[in-house]
Amino acid sequence: MEMTVTFGDGMKVNAHFKNFTVNTDQAKLVGGEETFPDPFSYFLSSLGTCAGFFVLRFCQTRNISTEGIRLRQSNDWNKEKGRVDNIHIEIELPPSFPSKYAPALIRATNECTVKRTLMNPPQLEVTTKGDNPFYPFCC
Repeated sequence: MEMTVTFGDGMKVNAHFKNFTVNTDQAKLVGGEETFPDPFSYFLSSLGTCAGFFVLRFCQTRNISTEGIRLRQSNDWNKEKGRVDNIHIEIELPPSFPSKYAPALIRATNECTVKRTLMNPPQLEVTTKGDNPFYPFCC
């Protein structure tokens, strides 16, 4: 997928891809206006919504109602490293959910593309491009 990133007012940074625009902002604490989620919140929400998609598809293919099913996601923040150490996703199931499917439901969420990418991270390359004779530069 190709994406273009542009800058808005203040601390706003926007990603444009396909027919979508994802708007981001920063917390007021760091100079933003908090008009949109920050990029890291989108990152975390992508994991929860991806897992949710696999729960939804699991239930749909078995004609199981999703009423009362919720996913709760939390994380452990490591202040020293400035990053998340652990992410927890709990699938809350209503009493009507067939208990025999609970282990398979967990296995289904393990197919989440975001989770699989985190577990086997891709290489990330950043380069520059411009009219300056020192470009391109890569790190």
